[in-house]
Amino acid sequence: MNGTPLENAVVRLLRERPFYGHFILNLRREQRQMEGKEAGVTVRNGIPVLTVDPAPFAALMPPQQQALLEHLVKHLLHLHPLRRKGRNQHDWDVSCDLAINPGIANLPANALLPQQYDTADGLAAEEYYQQLFHPFDTGNLDGSGFGDAEKSERGAEGEGRSSDFATTLDSHELWHDADSTPLALAEETIRAITRESLRGSDGETPAELQSVVDALLRPSPLPWRQILRQFVANAGRTGRRSSWMREHRRFEHMTPGIRKRRRLNLLVGIDVSDSTNSAGLREAFAQELLHIARGRDSAITVLYANSRIQRILTFSGAPGIVERYDGGGFTDLRPVFDYAKSMQPLPAAVIYLTDGIGPTPEAMEFPTLWVLTVAGEKPAPWGVELRMEI
Repeated sequence: MNGTPLENAVVRLLRERPFYGHFILNLRREQRQMEGKEAGVTVRNGIPVLTVDPAPFAALMPPQQQALLEHLVKHLLHLHPLRRKGRNQHDWDVSCDLAINPGIANLPANALLPQQYDTADGLAAEEYYQQLFHPFDTGNLDGSGFGDAEKSERGAEGEGRSSDFATTLDSHELWHDADSTPLALAEETIRAITRESLRGSDGETPAELQSVVDALLRPSPLPWRQILRQFVANAGRTGRRSSWMREHRRFEHMTPGIRKRRRLNLLVGIDVSDSTNSAGLREAFAQELLHIARGRDSAITVLYANSRIQRILTFSGAPGIVERYDGGGFTDLRPVFDYAKSMQPLPAAVIYLTDGIGPTPEAMEFPTLWVLTVAGEKPAPWGVELRMEI
């Protein structure tokens, strides 16, 4: 194979562990140097991201590269980066590794395992966390302050239970980026990637992932309005730590670090094919957009489109938008995104109401929410999927 070490590792996964390989392919990938870690994952402003440090990753043996990628996929499936809030960071990080490492073959030698802490395999991260985390005991100042003094020196390399000196297999520093993403929105994004991965692997779920995948695809009912509002709230953030696409230079008009409230510019595409031409569907969607517009200073551009843009409307909270428009015919989803690139200022996000049938751009730099009909299909591997049921 002539690709990069990451590309070659993904190819091997596609051949040997297809679900994992397809999952990695659905993540945004970036390269940068990380202190002492080969790779890491996070959810950055609603978008799952895989970060790899090329040189250390290449130094791993091929089976270890694959094991590390499987480890990262499991972190996302369990939503570990999103569930750290309010917990001791170090102990939560260790607990998450203990929860997913058993059963992964060919892990590097420094991987944390439950037997290093005299505890059983197969527990959830929260259960390991309860065993590892002890509030500071002011009556015993010997040792680390987190557990028995005589065990504090043993750490992960010995048989003690203390996690004080343990280090995780991957970079969990990246998990700070996940703090700005609501858990429900992240769950919806990971659920969409899981569906794509199952389609790519002919529906075959690895045995060790069966329960978590089943739970993810059989969630408790979550109102579509909540997901839509959370997506828009994330798109409307400004500043270096909260911009959807801070790595893209074309967003330089958003000055990094500024917390000032700005007008939210959204582009809404509405597929005028028969599948979305329902008065109830359009009305519910319109009412939610109006609710969002009234909640803050916003400008929303609505495009009615099939194979081309049929009509353009702009509003900022006034009633009477997203009306019925009969279009029919062939659907091409690309014109809406071409229009987005021509807008000044550029939209913070694109929201597209569609059945998902039609060609799309190969990639898109705008945060995109696919608002699909009940029988619709996500048309591209990028973007967040939301199924609208009324």
